[in-house]
Amino acid sequence: MRSAVVFDSKTGNTKLLAQWIAEEIKDCVYCGDIDNAVEADTYFVGFWTDKGSCTDKVKNFLESLHGKKIYLFGTAGFGVSDEYFEKILNGVKALIPADNEIMEMFMCQGKMPMAVRDRYEKMLADQDKAAQAQMLIKNFDMALSHPDEKDRESMIKKLKI
Repeated sequence: MRSAVVFDSKTGNTKLLAQWIAEEIKDCVYCGDIDNAVEADTYFVGFWTDKGSCTDKVKNFLESLHGKKIYLFGTAGFGVSDEYFEKILNGVKALIPADNEIMEMFMCQGKMPMAVRDRYEKMLADQDKAAQAQMLIKNFDMALSHPDEKDRESMIKKLKI
């Protein structure tokens, strides 16, 4: 069996998860950017959340797979809800052709660029958006430490690797 860990990472969060996975699997022949994926029997496919789903790059890769075992993993900046993670994962899972076998899926919160916090802080000046901005800033600050060691342990357990 040949396994490959492929990912699209914008801020480094998904790349970190990919590296942790590659350290755990014995038959890993590749760990790197999805654009340079090699042929494998099993793919661990990682993505960052873009407008509630994976990026087009990941979507196109998943749609090209046939007869493979696939594990999905991802990160999202807004991470206070398991239901939100499940919605994202199920949406991405739906992109995968039916002749593949979906093995397991995992998502966790990931830190966001400081420009996002700056945008939230500017929202505070608008009384109509201040309460929402405070909630978004709180979430941003909680995300700063993620992915962390607890996320790593949860991922390894959830993906059964």
